[in-house]
Amino acid sequence: MIDKKKQLHIGVLLIGCGHHQAAWLMPDSSVEDIGDVSYYQYLAQVAEKGLFDAVFFADNQSFPANDPSVMPMFWLDPIVNLTAISQVTSHVGLVSTISSTFANPFTAARQLLSLDHITKGRIGWNLVTSMTDLEAFNHGMDGLPPHEQRYEKADEFATVMNKLFDSWDTEDFIHDRAGNRLINSSNIQPIHHEGAHFKVHGPLTTPKSPYGRPVAMQAGASEYGVALAAKYADAVYSVSWNLKQAKRFRARLDEQLRQNGSDRHIKVFPGLVTYVGHTREEALAKKAALDERLPIETGLKQLSFFVRQDCLNWDIDKPVPTLPPVEEFTGPSGRYQTILEIINDRQPTVRELLGYLSAGGGHRTLIGTPEEIVDEMEMWLEEGVADGFNLMPPTFPGSLEDFVELIVPEMQKRGIYREKYEGHTFREHLGLA
Repeated sequence: MIDKKKQLHIGVLLIGCGHHQAAWLMPDSSVEDIGDVSYYQYLAQVAEKGLFDAVFFADNQSFPANDPSVMPMFWLDPIVNLTAISQVTSHVGLVSTISSTFANPFTAARQLLSLDHITKGRIGWNLVTSMTDLEAFNHGMDGLPPHEQRYEKADEFATVMNKLFDSWDTEDFIHDRAGNRLINSSNIQPIHHEGAHFKVHGPLTTPKSPYGRPVAMQAGASEYGVALAAKYADAVYSVSWNLKQAKRFRARLDEQLRQNGSDRHIKVFPGLVTYVGHTREEALAKKAALDERLPIETGLKQLSFFVRQDCLNWDIDKPVPTLPPVEEFTGPSGRYQTILEIINDRQPTVRELLGYLSAGGGHRTLIGTPEEIVDEMEMWLEEGVADGFNLMPPTFPGSLEDFVELIVPEMQKRGIYREKYEGHTFREHLGLA
């Protein structure tokens, strides 16, 4: 039995019509609504009904519109979208992706801190280094800098952000009319940051949040990504196809913390795709209906992006060609390692691999009744490899509504999920200081 005081944390990654590549093709899909902010507001309200810790937006700062398989899923800027969502929710945390490769730390810190004041402490940010040259082309670059250089910049970016988050306190805003003193200027000093990538005088125009810094999230699984997380993150989004991979990631992160001389616990939230039904057959039918509509070319293009080679000419009914070991791979290593795990576990044909990747790109995928799905979630909690999960519903709003209506009650019945929000801030939801 697990300690009943130990609770699962649940967040959801909001994107387009859902995480399955064929979600938009379904007769009842939400494709017409992906540019309407009220759609995302509704999804966040469903998440809040389910007592989720947070809703989360990824980001991509390019739009390869000449590729017919590409959905314009990043229609709205994450910060702007979350600001609108904040006005129709009251508890659920709000997490935006920030790219240190392209963002200005002063502007990013100001936006996040402003939103933290507006929401009374519900903000988090996911630090990434971005993945494509197309994004770099939109920021005056000839291409994406090498992996190591991007993470060096990300390290400095996080340092500057934390300096700016704490640059002055609301207590120094005195507004004493009788004494003619507006601010305590002696306590508000420049941060004087000068580094290899950023030169920021400071202080920030926005005072620090009375609710603590915005929660720091991180999602890189490479050596550099884990080192960055161990240094700055409160929680990490991870990719784990199976328990073995989840244990390996948890061990790598804990070892890096030990090397840093730190005894703190960083929460880990693996991605989770669920197909849930009142019976296992009903759940399998939901997945089959989506998989049947997946265009093979769309799946091969996604696979090409993940493995950084052209897969369009692969024979889809033969075994997956031999891929180089992760040590020789120069792209995002977390997803690539997952693909190697799937191949090692299942020895799939290319077609079968596309089926595994079609929703969530290789994250943990659970299919069945609420009891079967929560059995697995609870086991990962017991094993210490997951403090919760970042949901990647195959369809929106359907799969999200299914989770809230069917899986949340099962978690609550077992005492591993909250019955109500006990606090207001995102930090309180996660049990952070």
